[in-house]
Amino acid sequence: MSGVTLDGIVKAYGALQVVHGIDLTVAEKEFVVLVGPSGCGKSTTLRMVAGLEEITDGDLWIDGRRMNRVAPKDRDVAMVFQNYALYPHLNVAENMAFGLRIRKTPKDEIKTTIDDVAEVLGLTPYLDRRPADLSGGQRQRVAMGRAIVRHPKVFLFDEPLSNLDAKLRTQMRAEIKRLHNRLGVTSIYVTHDQVEAMTLADRIVVMNDGRIEQVGTPMELFNNPANTFVAGFLGSPPMNQMKATLTDSGARVGDATIRLNGVSSAQTGRDVILGIRPEHVSLSPGEATSALPIALDLVEPLGSEALLHARHGESNLVFKAETRGDIHHLSGVGEVHVPAHLVKLFDATTGQALSLGS
Repeated sequence: MSGVTLDGIVKAYGALQVVHGIDLTVAEKEFVVLVGPSGCGKSTTLRMVAGLEEITDGDLWIDGRRMNRVAPKDRDVAMVFQNYALYPHLNVAENMAFGLRIRKTPKDEIKTTIDDVAEVLGLTPYLDRRPADLSGGQRQRVAMGRAIVRHPKVFLFDEPLSNLDAKLRTQMRAEIKRLHNRLGVTSIYVTHDQVEAMTLADRIVVMNDGRIEQVGTPMELFNNPANTFVAGFLGSPPMNQMKATLTDSGARVGDATIRLNGVSSAQTGRDVILGIRPEHVSLSPGEATSALPIALDLVEPLGSEALLHARHGESNLVFKAETRGDIHHLSGVGEVHVPAHLVKLFDATTGQALSLGS
């Protein structure tokens, strides 16, 4: 089983601890994405798996073998970096074959492997070109090819698409996902881009300040964030969050009351953070919705939909609305309607998610 297990992994530089006891199991053939803001410890964690950073405390297991003191070359992992790390004086075929030659793989086997992988990645016409003659996307595919030819037990990706433009990132995301589906190799992918995380991952690991905030499938984290940090990090735009107080009839937000699916008498008066996804509101009332008055600041058209930038009291909010081919009907919006079953509640002090029964 070529899974990866991190058991209480700690990383410290002297007295400064930057990763605080991470526990995580990546199953065989699973694609797991570590996501979080800059400085949260995700790349450091990946580098500890690769053997490029020494583990301060805890245990790392790959394929059932403890790897704490195993050299990077002996871990049977392949890493794809943000900056491609290609040799400029070698052509595509030579770059992809470099690791195999170091391992003294027979020449015939190298050629067969390079031809097969180049076909998979669409690099066959470019095998004689040098990196300077390739586009950014082609260089990234070469870097991926160099990792694939080794047939590793684990792929490690360290923000591999950060240097590409938006259109190329979208194309490469699809290529990476198709490639994983075809090869079925256990993969750990690091990014700060939550869109990449949502589109690529079997499971997402949200990190913050060297700790794991939540682990789950993309839709689990989107629909049921564990705390306000996850709610505010995942989603584009992220979840709206407003200070509220629970009442017998729902949640009081400024001068509005948002209906909820049941509030016990023991909860009334409790201060909470009320969360509403931008896409979960409507512009017309429904049976189980509540009106939330807004002061509209800006309509940002995106084609089939638009973002409504607005305020309610001291809260800055963003909502999504259909354009129906025009945005003139959105300029006069003075309220949105919030469905009770899609409202999320968080403790005002700890930020942890609440259920109405808690």
